[in-house]
Amino acid sequence: MGIMGDGYGSECHLLRYLGRHRAILDQRVREVTGATAVEWLDYPFERSRTWQDGEWKGLDFLSDDAPASTAWRSTWPQSGNAPNWDAIGRLLLGSSKAWLLVEAKGNVEELQSSCKASPNGGRPLIEALLARTKQRLGVAADRDWLSGYYQFCNRMAVLDLLNDHGSPAHLLNIYFVGDRSGPTRTCPRDVAAWDSALRAMEQHVGLPLGHPLASLVHKLFLPVCGEAGMEAKTRKDAAGREAAAA
Repeated sequence: MGIMGDGYGSECHLLRYLGRHRAILDQRVREVTGATAVEWLDYPFERSRTWQDGEWKGLDFLSDDAPASTAWRSTWPQSGNAPNWDAIGRLLLGSSKAWLLVEAKGNVEELQSSCKASPNGGRPLIEALLARTKQRLGVAADRDWLSGYYQFCNRMAVLDLLNDHGSPAHLLNIYFVGDRSGPTRTCPRDVAAWDSALRAMEQHVGLPLGHPLASLVHKLFLPVCGEAGMEAKTRKDAAGREAAAA
């Protein structure tokens, strides 16, 4: 997690929605996930940061004795930087609950990342987990999940591990529309601009249609400023994509 932008950036806008527009956010989350309700975990405190708030990391939101936690400790380096979640929630799905892992993006540059773990440190463990996930999801072994779009790929690995070890979970990718562009930030002004960047990511990652986790991975396009017209457009576009994939 970097330093939060002053009125811009995915962290800023996600906190705005969580704190000031919760009803809209919860409604949209229910629509894309099929849940009847969503509950949000409070963020952990972190004194070393300017705002003295941190993010949930790895599987810290689970109890230490959960089977997924045990598996995590043996398949991911326990030193260095674990995946940081922009938010963690709980979905009510009928009579059952599932974790909601949230990643938020405000510009296309945020989609891109590469693994920086040392070959003499935690990298072999990460490589093994990603290779296992690719095999389970039907992704070609030669697809590069360590560079280009590493963050999305390791989130898919975490999602797979949770569901495979008795902790049902969904992954929600939030893409903000209309954020403030800058010298290093290309911020899509509409859903179509996000689509072109996301298609490039999807082609690189190589997930097949209908893969085993497909129903657990969701996209949500949120306008930075909730104009009614923008909300209607994003919902219509999202519905069209889901219908085409069905």
